[in-house]
Formats: sequence, structure tokens, C-alpha cells
Amino acid sequence: MNTECSSSLTRRHHVSRGLRAAGLVCAVAAMGALVTGCGSEDDGASRKTSGSAPTTSAATVAAAPSKTADGDSASPSPGDRFTDDQAERKALVPQVEVPYDKALTAATDAVPGSEPVSIELQGAADGTPWWDADVAKADGGTFTVRVDAVSGKADKPRAETDEDADDKRQLAGLLDKAEVTAEQAAAVATGRTKGTVSSVELDDTDQGVTIWSVDVVSPKDWTKTSYDIDAANKKVLREEVDRD
Repeated sequence: MNTECSSSLTRRHHVSRGLRAAGLVCAVAAMGALVTGCGSEDDGASRKTSGSAPTTSAATVAAAPSKTADGDSASPSPGDRFTDDQAERKALVPQVEVPYDKALTAATDAVPGSEPVSIELQGAADGTPWWDADVAKADGGTFTVRVDAVSGKADKPRAETDEDADDKRQLAGLLDKAEVTAEQAAAVATGRTKGTVSSVELDDTDQGVTIWSVDVVSPKDWTKTSYDIDAANKKVLREEVDRD
């Protein structure tokens, strides 16, 4: 019940009680006419007529997502509801007890002589999260290792079976060119956006620049910021906020 309706009902209750006490009868018009000379001092306040349209509370307005010109929901602002992706991050990220770097160490330990290639946080909102890590040996041969994001336990490595010789050579070349480590690249990203690293991946641009792509989830609004960081000099080549 909104405040205006509640106070109106209270006033009507006071009027009725006052009429019974005084033994008076006041004629009331069918549609919101004013009562003259009856009731207490409170009865002189403005009344909401029975034909008035229902009001919309400020909280209801704040909770409704704004719309863009093409009719799609705009990015949520403080007070708006989260998108599906934001809600998923909010449910998943706080469960993580083993950060990405410790998970990477567990993955490389599971494959002796390997180096980190990528790692990504996975899991359903109602289940235990895990890290999906890829590590590779010097020849570019890749292994996938699943690491529990709560216990830190690494599963048995699985060798990638769909790599051909070119894939291995390309990955080996990226590993050779990367002078910046995954941890150093992530430190650059979190230096710009405070939050939890949710993925790191060794890659290259269309121009052939070897990079680390890093995603950081902000606990402020559960948006994700993606960075492309030059794997030779730590220079930030791209920064993009994903508000979906």
C-alpha cells in the first residue's frame, strides 16, 4: 500500500469515529466532494479521490531498466537490476578461494616442463567453480587441466588431440616471444581495474603482436573489463568494459 493511500484510509477511519462520537451525519458527494464542518483538524487535508490513477513509487521507477532508442535495455546503473551475466558473476566470483595465479601454478605443476597459455573461471552459479587452464610444452603441445577454485586441487591433465603441426609451431612461437608473464600482465590490468582476474590468455593481434588478454571482474557492479596487454613491454593496447 503506498503512503498516500494509507494516510487516506486513516483519515476516513478518523472521520467515521468522529461522526459516531458526535452523532452527526455529514453528506458526502459520490465523487470526492469535500466534507465541510465535520471531523478533526486532520480532515481538512487534501484527500485522494476514488477516481485517481494509482501512483508509481520512486523505488519502482529506479528498479525498471532504462531503454535505448532501439528498445533494448540499456546498461544497468546503480539501483537497476543486474543483467544475466552480471548476476552470474556476482554469484560465482565470491565463491573463488584459489585465485587464477595459484591455479596456473597447480596446472603447470601437473604438467612438468610446461608454461601457462590460458586460464578461465568456469562454473554454474549454484555449483563449485573451477579454473579451466591450458598449459603447453616447448614444442607447443597443449594440455588442459581443470583446477578446483575452492580446494586448488588439479585434475589429471588431458592432452589436446585436435592440434596439428602448424598449431603447435604457432603456439611455440608465441611462448618464445612473450617476455611478459601472465602474472605481470594481470598485475597491469588489476592496477587499472580493481577486482578479480577471471581469465588470462596468450594470443596475438591481427598485426602479429603477441599479447596477453586479461579479464577483470569488478565487485562494485560485477561488470567485466577486458585488456589486451603487449607481451613484450606491458603496454595496454585495448581496454573495453563489458556491461552485459
